[in-house]
Amino acid sequence: MGAMRNPGVIWKALDEAAREVPNDRMYIYKDRTISFREVDGSSDRVATWLLKQGIRKGDRIGIIALNQPEWLYTYFAAAKIGAAIVGLNVRYRDTELDYMLNQSEASMVVVVNEFGGFNYVKFFDTFRTKIPTVKDFVFIGDGGFPGSVSYDLLLAEPADKNILEKAKASVSPEDLMIIIYTSGTTGIPKGAAITHKSQLASAVAQVDHAQMTSDDCLLMILPLNHVGGISCSVLPSLLARAMGILIPFPDLNAVIENARKYTLTIYGGVPTLYSLLFMTPDFLKLDFSKVRIAICGGSNSEPALLSQIKEVFHNGVVMNLYGLSETSGAVVLSPWESDFDTTVRSIGKPIGDFQAKVVDGKGNTLYADEIGEFCFKGDALCSGYFRMPEATAESFDNDGWLHSGDMGYIEKDGYIVLKGRKKEMYIQGGFNVYPAEVENLISKHPKVLLVADIGVPDTVLGEVGRCYIVPRPGTNLTAEEIIDYCKGHLADYKVPRQIVFKDVLPLTPVGKVMKIKLKEDFERTGV
Repeated sequence: MGAMRNPGVIWKALDEAAREVPNDRMYIYKDRTISFREVDGSSDRVATWLLKQGIRKGDRIGIIALNQPEWLYTYFAAAKIGAAIVGLNVRYRDTELDYMLNQSEASMVVVVNEFGGFNYVKFFDTFRTKIPTVKDFVFIGDGGFPGSVSYDLLLAEPADKNILEKAKASVSPEDLMIIIYTSGTTGIPKGAAITHKSQLASAVAQVDHAQMTSDDCLLMILPLNHVGGISCSVLPSLLARAMGILIPFPDLNAVIENARKYTLTIYGGVPTLYSLLFMTPDFLKLDFSKVRIAICGGSNSEPALLSQIKEVFHNGVVMNLYGLSETSGAVVLSPWESDFDTTVRSIGKPIGDFQAKVVDGKGNTLYADEIGEFCFKGDALCSGYFRMPEATAESFDNDGWLHSGDMGYIEKDGYIVLKGRKKEMYIQGGFNVYPAEVENLISKHPKVLLVADIGVPDTVLGEVGRCYIVPRPGTNLTAEEIIDYCKGHLADYKVPRQIVFKDVLPLTPVGKVMKIKLKEDFERTGV
């Protein structure tokens, strides 16, 4: 097959699929088939309601939902009218939502009424005074507070083709499509401003590289507010006319049940997901004979895990995937011709027309096999950080290169070898965690004098947070107290798994905690 044609804007990708294969299965959600025509029609109705409600091109709509049809209807509706999605995780709590909704100046929030015992109706009823730009609250499910509306109302709105066609005509490839927040080393989240152009560039390159077709079927298990879910799963599936199985949230039983019912050809997930699945006997009993690609991304994969992936998916090719929020999705994948030893050693090569180089601390390009910071260039780069010009200038240089913060080298034959992160971020269970954000919260606890958070290896989650705390004199502080405090204010994947109390922490002459010393001590002694 030839190279995938880029439709330019996301609504056109859906429009073309709905006209070419209207009745084909686009998604399976809880055993319900949803066709390309149905997604197009439902998003038309939602888009009409949004326009009548006053949402216009450039406005931001926050979504807090599971991997479910309403999330996607809202996303495609926003694409049709030039609005932008603010991707928010169902695990976020007041600390994250306060900052992200205010920083993005979201006009509307679409949110599930409840998840995991957390009542969002009750939460936003009291929280809405803190987010003054949000004028509309749309709840998925029963309930709501006075002035809010049910998502059913959006789906019942008759589509108005006249106002829709006018709105769609105004959308351009450079328009903002989705903001995905990624915290920085300062602990202040930065919203990657992902455009139609940048998101499609990554998705098209992934379709071409993976040789995806309408015969493919894949699980959509990574959260849709993350590039792994929306850019690496939903959009490639749409472009290839493949079928996606929506898994509402990471649940091993749901993965096993759907893998048993449907013939999957592509598996994709973070190392933690594979580790947990391989620990489940019922999963290993499934038939994987039709799986042609098993993709592992999100963090460095242990050689033993990649060997197990190769063993389980014996008819398929194992590929590493590398991408960032700033690259809108995948920019590096293992080549088809890569031998397995190379796949274990390297994260792959740039896909599509994307370029990569390694630079030293002064920005000078390094030669092959010299370790430095990875930089990437190409249409997949987001347009910067939303309303953060200084942070944008730090990461995106004048020549169009993104400075990733990841360290490693490029071999003579072009393979990229990842060695570690320049920043202090660690990946717990497939989710990025930035120590400064955790430390900023814990330092506010009245019993905490000093805190330092680092990532340490874990056999299941890849890495976990290990928090060193010096309590205030005269206080009786427990690990459970700190963990409960974090759970009340942070997404659960950011909550540290290990709490270590110390009388003192190693400090630099200017009073900063020497985290490198903490890491060295842990690696040497385990404490």
